[in-house]
Amino acid sequence: MAKLDKRDEIVRAALELIAEHGFHGAPMAMIAGRAGVGAGTIYRYFENKDVMITELFRELEERSYPLIKEGYAPDKPHRERFIHLNTALMHYFIGNPLDYRFIEQFFNSPYGVAHRRDKLFGTKEGCDVFKELFEEGISQQVMKDLPIVILFDLAFGPILGVARDHILGFIVLDDALIARTVEACWDAIKR
Repeated sequence: MAKLDKRDEIVRAALELIAEHGFHGAPMAMIAGRAGVGAGTIYRYFENKDVMITELFRELEERSYPLIKEGYAPDKPHRERFIHLNTALMHYFIGNPLDYRFIEQFFNSPYGVAHRRDKLFGTKEGCDVFKELFEEGISQQVMKDLPIVILFDLAFGPILGVARDHILGFIVLDDALIARTVEACWDAIKR
């Protein structure tokens, strides 16, 4: 197994085990076992579990962001941009259930709270297309004049819940249902 392959196996094992057992239920030794590497091998790639979790999230964000932005036109009306981004996000989540489950746990953990605070209050750069869209939408009076954190909750809370319900098999999303769901999220934030 090449060096890059080992790291990829560790990442895959971490995503699977964290999806199955959560952050605390997936110790490094278990991840190493699933990856087929010695426990010490993980520490060649990640200083500790906290670093691994944070790095995995950063990699998922970097992988998903270009997919979400593909075909995005910043000169289009706010509604069209919102529909594009949320539809792409929904497709990404349902097409990558391990990534979704990791991201969901990340944002519901102390790691995610710190990351979200930095993103919302401007101390962390990158992947800011949603924040920029909301700030512009508020300033141009296209979106409700609410704190940006509430706009995020109204826009993405339902998307996360619906994606989770699809992944768990409670509903089956098709393009029409995704479109109606995303439109409902737009209705929640538009003026």
